[in-house]
Amino acid sequence: MTTSQPAANPWLRIFLPFAVGYYLSYMLRSVNAVIAPELTRELGVSATDLGLMTSAYLIAFGAFQLPLGLLLDRYGPRRVEALLLLVAAVGTALFALGHNLAQLIVARALIGLGVSACLMAAFKSFSQWFPAERLPSLNAAIMTAAGLGALTASVPLGWALPVLGWRGAFFALTAVSLLAALAIYTTPDKPGEGHQENLSAQLQGMAQVFSSMEFWRFAPQNAFFNGGFMAMQGLWAVPWLMTVNGYSRENAASHLFLMGAAMMIGFLTVATLVTRLARRGIHPQTILVGGMAGGVLVGVLILLDAAPTEILWAATGALFSVGNLSYALVSRQFPPHLDGRVNTALNLMTFIGAFAVQWGFGATVDFLAGFGVAQENAYRGAFALLCMLQATTLIWFQIAGSVTRCRQKA
Repeated sequence: MTTSQPAANPWLRIFLPFAVGYYLSYMLRSVNAVIAPELTRELGVSATDLGLMTSAYLIAFGAFQLPLGLLLDRYGPRRVEALLLLVAAVGTALFALGHNLAQLIVARALIGLGVSACLMAAFKSFSQWFPAERLPSLNAAIMTAAGLGALTASVPLGWALPVLGWRGAFFALTAVSLLAALAIYTTPDKPGEGHQENLSAQLQGMAQVFSSMEFWRFAPQNAFFNGGFMAMQGLWAVPWLMTVNGYSRENAASHLFLMGAAMMIGFLTVATLVTRLARRGIHPQTILVGGMAGGVLVGVLILLDAAPTEILWAATGALFSVGNLSYALVSRQFPPHLDGRVNTALNLMTFIGAFAVQWGFGATVDFLAGFGVAQENAYRGAFALLCMLQATTLIWFQIAGSVTRCRQKA
């Protein structure tokens, strides 16, 4: 179905279908954290193998971000995301049928490719249908769908596993993927939108993004703050809580539920308050830096077992919610017609970081264990490395900002 008629109710016709797509994307991103014990037991995979298999989602997702920006500009969000969600449905079905590591890696990569447009297509569609002044709150509002997806992939999934098994859960996700594809395909097109450029001009615009100091100021913090959170929530949080804190899988999954709930509340808070705070002189960048610094501090407290784990992991989810501000902040540094390419480029950096952390965390655990380090301490060593990387990106963000301001004054 293709239509150029106005959306009678843009919240129902536009926002809700894309929110369902992003909900599915985030659930599929996080689901392996809860089923990790089953995968390890049934397939006999190592921590490195588990990290690589789960990270295949991130590799495919991130690798497609740059061509995705070009496709969204040329064909529109409706067609691109609906088609890709069909790929996700194939991936979830193959994952449910997989019996060895190689099969699951391929399936996981197809899932990542299939949901790679869910957030960026939503941003693109919102920019077409809603006034510009409403976009920051809309972008934050759709992130609550991420929180709902994370919540579903925690305690509710844990409850469903004894009934469905992990294979049955993935067959159910196949059905949801098909329904989401249909819902998004039936959203209306907006005629006359888009910045028409030939391929050469589009590539030149992309080069402009990647040659910008302002872009590279934001890219590292997105990689290791946003990406690092994704890696922990998507895989390593549950094994950490079971190995380091000695919790059962059900108790560890309840921590994921708290983290997802706190993240969702954080997104709603950002959506509601960021504009009001800016009017009172509190710039969104100040909120972003505060969230980054708080994230590093909470990570250190987790390492030291310095507070109840429920509070610390919930705080991690709440602090992550401010990371979404980076997309709006870096987009302001470029012409409006580059918004799609700026956002997908920054998203690429996020997923490179998420892959590096998700695979690297498991590799670090296995490396340290190979030298006789106890499993609990190997986990602590991997997490300490992540905290150091996050602190380094915070320092870089501040230094690069000072350099940019000096250049502007000169």
